[in-house]
Amino acid sequence: MISLPESFLSKIKNLLGEDYDNFLESYNKSPLQGLRLNRIKVSPDEWEGLSVVKMDKIPWIDNGYYFDAGIFAATRHPYYYAGLYYIQEPSAQTPANVLQVKPGDRVLDLCAAPGGKSTELAAKLDGQGVLVSNDISATRAKALLKNLGVFGIKNALITSETPRNLSNVFKGYFNKILVDAPCSGEGMFRKEPAIIKNWEQYGTGYYNDLQKDILPNAVNMLAEDGYLLYSTCTFSPDENEGTIDYILTMFPELEVVSINEGYEGFDNGHPEWVGSEREEIKGAVRIWPHRMEGEGHFLCLLHKKMSSFPQYFDTHVKNIKLTKEEEAFLKSWGLKDDELTRLELHGDKLYLIPEGLPDVSGLRILRNGLYIGDRKKGRFEPSQPFAMSRTKAESKYFLDLDVEDDRVIKYLKCETIEVTKDELVKNGLDKAEKGEFILIGVNGFPLGFGKLSGTTVKNKYFAGWRMM
Repeated sequence: MISLPESFLSKIKNLLGEDYDNFLESYNKSPLQGLRLNRIKVSPDEWEGLSVVKMDKIPWIDNGYYFDAGIFAATRHPYYYAGLYYIQEPSAQTPANVLQVKPGDRVLDLCAAPGGKSTELAAKLDGQGVLVSNDISATRAKALLKNLGVFGIKNALITSETPRNLSNVFKGYFNKILVDAPCSGEGMFRKEPAIIKNWEQYGTGYYNDLQKDILPNAVNMLAEDGYLLYSTCTFSPDENEGTIDYILTMFPELEVVSINEGYEGFDNGHPEWVGSEREEIKGAVRIWPHRMEGEGHFLCLLHKKMSSFPQYFDTHVKNIKLTKEEEAFLKSWGLKDDELTRLELHGDKLYLIPEGLPDVSGLRILRNGLYIGDRKKGRFEPSQPFAMSRTKAESKYFLDLDVEDDRVIKYLKCETIEVTKDELVKNGLDKAEKGEFILIGVNGFPLGFGKLSGTTVKNKYFAGWRMM
């Protein structure tokens, strides 16, 4: 068992009482690995039909699975590069699962990096509405670009801003907000023992102050009748029930929505641990490693009964004039007429802007919408995120390789691949002109572009994502 700080153990013993020994015993077990399916691309039934390896379902996550890293090298499999799943600790899958996002919603993931929760929120939107995925650290936020790109997300604004700056632009805008707040990380000690040193240095008070600074700005961005899901990966009552008690006092228009009936292993919130008399906090969820097959987490869903901020916004798009060749190219790869009216050019880079955004000028934006590609001299070159956003049906030319085909790995390593004349005919590529872009896929799922020349496919996979 890892060495846990005595002050931490003493606190947990006071909280759990006679259940403390069971808690302690859980630290003799290894943490479990989890993955969550990309519901845009594959359903659980389809995933199980792909027969990669036998996996057990995570009981409280409809699209989550446990896997054994010794049997399934999840980050080396072609389906990982095709964006079929995201590697995420089982308990950490809960917040985005609980927040009931539906297509057309306006959603904010305020503390989003590296993107596990954002990818699920965006998948629930299914290309409709908008996701603003933010992290105050520009370095950490760069991971959002790749993870949302691999998932094929088309309608995300990725920012690196303070909550205060965001709230100046988005007052009353979002009807769903996720705040997976920075915290002391006590629930991750088993999975990541290095966090203990940080806990000993900063304790819980430092993070509790951050949480109380972040949450009011989030509430100001929540629309009337909107829902905010607050979550942490700590056991600390001050950071959990204490923070909720604080925000309920500050904003009487908020109420707790009970979410602890979803799974038998869920523990309820404990307002008595922070001296609160708010019984509604019992509707929150605590996840303990001795009660469930996952690490420690806390979740509380808040509902905003009223709002004094405006709720109507126009799409601000500086639409560009496409050449006839560009328009024909984009239509041939599945862009719809209404999408062609939401295109913006930044430098030589073309973007598809999400619907219904207010004017976001002045924010530190890493990417606004889907990066489609680059205007080059006399031609247009599509991007890797654009490739991942396509389906086989939307693709002008699609070379479909079997997952066991050695050329899949060669392609992901940015190597040139060869095709037979029979394969050209079977995939309809015999009609492609020399130098045309084709989409290379695995079992019907896109991986990236190539350029066809005879029976040779020149690799156009993004080198920064290549398999090493």
